[in-house]
Amino acid sequence: MKLEVILEKDEDGFYVASCPAIKGCHSQGQTKREALENIREAISGCLEVLNEQAKRLGRRHHAELFRIAV
Repeated sequence: MKLEVILEKDEDGFYVASCPAIKGCHSQGQTKREALENIREAISGCLEVLNEQAKRLGRRHHAELFRIAV
């Protein structure tokens, strides 16, 4: 899976990375490389949380859950 990431330099000189496809998924770093490594980790964490939320929702509604590769 590949996602678009926006990288901007803030007023303090840090690089701020955001993943627009995942609401609220942001990170930062002192260098571009660090910011990109950190957003990769943040994306992974966000997807893990969203996946767990989907599982709980499926159980609550007695729905059938499927896992697909994208």
